[in-house]
Amino acid sequence: MALKRLPWDCVIPGCFKARTAPAQYKRDISKQTSLQRLSLSDVSNHGSAISANDLSSSLVGSNLHIFTLVELETITHNFSKSNYLGEGGFGVVYKGMIDDNLRPKLKAQVVAVKMLDLDGTQGHREWLAEVIFLGQLRHPHLVNLIGYCCEDVHRLLVYQYMERGNLEDQLFRRYSSALPWLTRIKIAIGAAKGLAFLHEEEKPVIYRDFKASNVLLDSEYNAKLSDFGLAVDGPQGDNTHVTARVMGTQGYAAPEYISTGHLTIMSDVYSFGVVLLELITGQRAVDKSRPTREKDLVNWARPMLKDTHKLDKIVDPRLEGLYSTEGAKKAVLLAHQCLSHNPKCRPSMQTVVKTLETIMGLDDIPVRSFVYIDPEPGKDVSADDCEDAPDKDQNEPWNENRVEEEAEIKNGKGRRRQKRAHKHRRRARASRSRSVFSDTALYSALGTSLYSPKSKNESKENTEE
Repeated sequence: MALKRLPWDCVIPGCFKARTAPAQYKRDISKQTSLQRLSLSDVSNHGSAISANDLSSSLVGSNLHIFTLVELETITHNFSKSNYLGEGGFGVVYKGMIDDNLRPKLKAQVVAVKMLDLDGTQGHREWLAEVIFLGQLRHPHLVNLIGYCCEDVHRLLVYQYMERGNLEDQLFRRYSSALPWLTRIKIAIGAAKGLAFLHEEEKPVIYRDFKASNVLLDSEYNAKLSDFGLAVDGPQGDNTHVTARVMGTQGYAAPEYISTGHLTIMSDVYSFGVVLLELITGQRAVDKSRPTREKDLVNWARPMLKDTHKLDKIVDPRLEGLYSTEGAKKAVLLAHQCLSHNPKCRPSMQTVVKTLETIMGLDDIPVRSFVYIDPEPGKDVSADDCEDAPDKDQNEPWNENRVEEEAEIKNGKGRRRQKRAHKHRRRARASRSRSVFSDTALYSALGTSLYSPKSKNESKENTEE
């Protein structure tokens, strides 16, 4: 029996004048959705409208809450600037707090509220796609949609709050330590599992907009896919692809999709390869601030991906060598396969997951050893010495000279004194001991009390014994 199609306006409750849907029509919807997931392709023709409750109940496996605009204003403190989290193509995202008193059967929790920008690039279709896909799909590596709001022209979505934001911010932030190697692989595995789940559904889903900013991270760096506004249902039956208007983000879209508009699940695999390359290199897919040949990450890296001798030119230098060499080789080759110009040569996402899990299991990552520098020869080190070291260093004569020197330089009168102070500083530094000990040598010399060593007399007595 051919499936009936739901009208566009019937799944945008409160946005159109309500009309009563025929009882038979509602029974057909209920029968249809009890058997399989409702998809965007089922929503095309204009017809009778259904209520917000009908929308929520017609989504297979959905437990979505239908929020009022007043409720969302309350939990976000009237969309206060202090709760601002960020902004994307859909609109602005705010942090909110749901307490136990908001409504029954809804636990207290922190949430993220995304508001559609009425003047933005996305609209009804993208809002609807989020509700339909995330309202029915549940997986540990997909962000959890808690509910939605649609009143008059207002479109809002309520998600679980992700403590560490998105991968783009974590990977490319400037003034903090770089993401460790195994954390990057963990994130890649989580994102790959999310895509594999979508591709292996009875009705495959093509994500279409996979990129670093759409990968959200919880407190443990578990990755979850978000923003399903551009997602579409994959080809079914004898169809090899779906044709769609070219949309997405520059640098991530598959070449065959850009040239023909043909979408397959392999289009997502290509986009994953771009993000994997970002994780390996620490560079953005497109960075106009870099030299001309390096602005497009894929074009720059592709010639080096098959040459393991050029690994050091590809891997993020901020890792400072603290990564698995064997794992990096496998990751680079995997990225090369995902970025193949021929979609048929790209691996499935399930194969990608298995490869990344083998990389995660490698234990050949170098360990940075502790290094201690003795400030003066023959002087014992104590806990007090360690704590006071910064203060003593600041009170040294050559440091005082440097302060005076800088003041005089600003006045344009201290160039000669600057040179004399520089020479004095070099002599002062040279007079210090630069003895370097590894942690093993220190423990051998000082025993287990590294920061509270024995006194000279005790050490002498032990030596005589």
